[in-house]
Amino acid sequence: MLLLVQYTLIFASVLLLVALGGCFSEHSGVINLGLEGIMVIGALGGALMMRYLPAGTSGFMIVILTLLAAIVFGVAYSALLAVASINFKADQTIVGTALNMLGTAGATVLVKAINTAANPDDVSSTIQYIEPKKAFIVNIGSFEFNWFMVVAVIMLIFAYVVLYKTKFGLRLMACGEHPQAADSVGIDVHKMRWAGVLISGMLGGLGGICYILAGVSEWKFENGVAGFGFLALAVMIFGQWKPTRIALAALLFGFFRALSNVYFGFDWLVSLNIPGSVYNMMPYIISLIVLALTSQHSRAPKAEGIPYDKGMR
Repeated sequence: MLLLVQYTLIFASVLLLVALGGCFSEHSGVINLGLEGIMVIGALGGALMMRYLPAGTSGFMIVILTLLAAIVFGVAYSALLAVASINFKADQTIVGTALNMLGTAGATVLVKAINTAANPDDVSSTIQYIEPKKAFIVNIGSFEFNWFMVVAVIMLIFAYVVLYKTKFGLRLMACGEHPQAADSVGIDVHKMRWAGVLISGMLGGLGGICYILAGVSEWKFENGVAGFGFLALAVMIFGQWKPTRIALAALLFGFFRALSNVYFGFDWLVSLNIPGSVYNMMPYIISLIVLALTSQHSRAPKAEGIPYDKGMR
């Protein structure tokens, strides 16, 4: 049972971080379907940082520098979405899909090139971070506490305060609801949308490094992030673009994802003779069911996905 709680919290942390990123982007008026690719690139930045940190680096510095690298890579990659969808008014769905495909492919090629340069016989797309990973984990009895759980809570508070208690957040949401009205009172819609997309890149990058550190000490980048970017979008929609509801949705989806990792530890589940692949599919099946039942009552920001045209009224 303790292992189930542990995995639930870490997977919920991943989903919460990435879903909050999507929330910021969509509140600004930009649909970020590229969260999957941003997660991969953020994970790449963090993994490379852990790989090249000098021996003897303190645990605190490992955590800080890894998080910063994931943020920088995630923000830089999300800027591609901002340029295409805000400056060039490209179709946001197509751009997001392209970013997902490019993220996994680009990370795989880069890692293989790095490994081959270090060892011509090594053509894998794997980065190991066995020792640095230990800096993120604190064993409390038989419970494995991960610092990303704290990061997720901090980002949840950050998202709530920024969106509902600051001028910046209110202006950001105004740009996603009625950008022409926001522009009429002096708000720069393009800048606010850029800010929303870059914040989503920051949180998506954090979610990516959190995902690959969740249970392994190395990552094969051609595996991507197993659809967690899309699952985070489902969490965001189920949470109605509200941070507190998104947190509850993340716990629900995180529980079903964790169940696929630890179901064999529950005799009554094993006795059902359900194939393990069914448990692996469960969070995605649940997302389809939940979205089918709640989609009619969803209220997305009115102007999301619509390129801003100053001349439109």
